[in-house]
Amino acid sequence: MPRMTAAAAAVEILKREGVAQAFGVPGAAINPFYRELKNVGGIKHTLARHVEGASHMAEGFTRAKAGNIGVCIGTSGPAGTDMITGLYSAIADSIPILCITGQAPVSKLHKEDFQAVDIASIAGPVTKKATTVLEAAQVPGVFQEAFHLMRSGRPGPVLIDLPIDVQLTEIEFDPETYEPLPVYKPQATRAQAEKALALLLESERPLIVAGGGIINADACDLLVEFAELTNIPVISTLMGWGTIPDDHELAAGMVGVQTSHRYGNETFLASDFVLGIGNRWANRHTGYNLEAYTKGRTFVHVDIEPTQLGKIFAPDYGIASDAKAALELFVEIAKELKAAGRLPDFSAWAASAQERKATLQRRTHFDNIPMKPQRVYEEMNKAFGPETRYVTTIGLSQIAAAQFLHVYKPRHWINCGQAGPLGWTIPAAIGAATADPETPIVALSGDYDFQFMIEELAVAAQHKVPYVHVLVNNAYLGLIRQAQAGLDINFQVNLEFENINTPEIGVYGVDHVKVAEGLGVKAIRVTDPDELGAAFEQAKKLAVEHRVPVVVEAILERVTNISMSKTVDMSNVTEFEELATEPGHAPTAIKALKV
Repeated sequence: MPRMTAAAAAVEILKREGVAQAFGVPGAAINPFYRELKNVGGIKHTLARHVEGASHMAEGFTRAKAGNIGVCIGTSGPAGTDMITGLYSAIADSIPILCITGQAPVSKLHKEDFQAVDIASIAGPVTKKATTVLEAAQVPGVFQEAFHLMRSGRPGPVLIDLPIDVQLTEIEFDPETYEPLPVYKPQATRAQAEKALALLLESERPLIVAGGGIINADACDLLVEFAELTNIPVISTLMGWGTIPDDHELAAGMVGVQTSHRYGNETFLASDFVLGIGNRWANRHTGYNLEAYTKGRTFVHVDIEPTQLGKIFAPDYGIASDAKAALELFVEIAKELKAAGRLPDFSAWAASAQERKATLQRRTHFDNIPMKPQRVYEEMNKAFGPETRYVTTIGLSQIAAAQFLHVYKPRHWINCGQAGPLGWTIPAAIGAATADPETPIVALSGDYDFQFMIEELAVAAQHKVPYVHVLVNNAYLGLIRQAQAGLDINFQVNLEFENINTPEIGVYGVDHVKVAEGLGVKAIRVTDPDELGAAFEQAKKLAVEHRVPVVVEAILERVTNISMSKTVDMSNVTEFEELATEPGHAPTAIKALKV
């Protein structure tokens, strides 16, 4: 039997589980593992500037391509605690990543050794499993189980903590005969699928709510096929955006209290049946007024995680199933029903959804200087085509992006939907671009998100990872300011100051162009909305020429309120800006405004 260090065995297993890329920061307690990464070979490594950044890079890497599992690595103590945010955002959005940490020697774990922390206990609530391996011979089994857990059921992250002496201990392990464990995913039965569709057939105005579980299951083609067979409109959740192209005749928009369309909310409120597939009924989708969301509607909920069924509200019927397995049955049964002439004609209902899409639009075309954010998204729609993959996290920029941008393919909206940590966007974009360098990536940040992990731009410069980063700057914590309005305060949300080194930018404070250039990337500042298009075109060319990120900073008016519900009620969304009343008000809307 071959003998090798436990760390070498771990690297061999990573390779046989399909891992070819890792992100991390070495340190004393994880150096033996890094030695084996070098000696065994076969896995590329990207050196992050912050360990939290490495965890978000792993997330972006997983989210960008079906089957990927991002790996992040750090040393003992603060490296592990820094990656907790990445683990939290991964488990919240059902994203499998593997976090590997170094640890003090086993004999020192109870002695408050330098940088020794019980990371397994800390990470437990935000992982599917977190383990400190105390016996070197258990390392292969723990890694094998980790991949089994990450891929089985509802996907999610795992943490493995490796004491330095465990890493260095030689064990017997034969990598040539290693095999991954079978993956378990619950599957709907024929009887369950028949009952779900029987309930659907009783309705007059049905909707499909398509969640991120469909993307995780790589089942978007099946979703579109089922929708087309039945002629049922599809509402995408924020995590399910891209399951059906925005310009498809059955795409009915998004629903919610923030990231929603006027026409999406109105179509939902007019429905009488909802088939949710791979979705969580997240509160930004449903709002807190569940009566408004549920009253007058029959609900069927399909989710891979049994405990999700009934967690937010009790559906009329629930099915614990992988989205792909359920959709395969739905398609099969729908074909049979259609052949038998038993499918209702929902064409008038589907047409009404498209009528709302053509009439209930928000305005994007403003010529103001400083510019309104809506104009930025209009110009982005013009500059970046249907092949674009967008990456963003949280804030008014993300909310407005979801209201105004267009997504045409699965995994082309990379968004930290539930956790929403500031700083996520830059490292996630790097991870996504590393996973799929052929797809053009456009990241989007407000100024505060951009500043949180701005150092990771140097990683992209060092490793030649090009993409375009749109930075909308109003020198404000915009979403928090808007939320504080209900409390009649405007407190500790102002970021403006007069930068003595860059007086020409007035009160906008941080000179993002100088900082970005200092980190090795290119940057362009735009103050006139009519110059945005040219700046985006220049950014695309510079990214290709120099193989680095290019930041396009748009200087916004200080205060713009973005449409959302003041009462967290999807039936009561406030429109703060004037609405589109003529086609020129929303020139890049999916459908030309019908007046």
